[in-house]
Amino acid sequence: MNKNIKQLIFAGGCFWCTEAVFQRLDGVKEVVPGFSGGTIKNPAYREVITGRTGHAEAVKVIYDEEKIQLAELLEVFFGTHDPTTLNKQGNDVGTQYRSAIYYTSEEQREQIESFVEILEKEKVFDNPIVTEIAAFTAFYEAETEHHDFYNQHTSQPYCQFIIEPKLKKLRTYYSDKLK
Repeated sequence: MNKNIKQLIFAGGCFWCTEAVFQRLDGVKEVVPGFSGGTIKNPAYREVITGRTGHAEAVKVIYDEEKIQLAELLEVFFGTHDPTTLNKQGNDVGTQYRSAIYYTSEEQREQIESFVEILEKEKVFDNPIVTEIAAFTAFYEAETEHHDFYNQHTSQPYCQFIIEPKLKKLRTYYSDKLK
């Protein structure tokens, strides 16, 4: 594998939203929806949404460090969801919707913690950041019907009312990072 190709797991509420955001970034090679951070092996969506598996809905982001830096991914991640609400994003409530980042190297951990420290110091958010920062242990890919969800269902109400505003924010504030 090319040494510039890295991966990181982001959980920012519903994985349909997080996937749609990261798919649009230049330098992101692949975004895979799935589950991470729990204790059950190979969970199904129907199990994860109960909140009893310990897993968060997440996306595996594979990116080219020569085209997009970790700091840019973090900027978009923290700018397109609410990292201050514990186990909740909008109307999606439960541990499966928590804000989390699962790092794959110590270098990533240090950068993520420094980034969060700066956000807190500069009081970017009114409330403290509750994003879980933990070492990557396992990622379980979601069922096929969850892949590329927004792009295949743009007229669905959830996509219109929940995902589209996030993409509008992405286009407004991060247009220089788009494909």
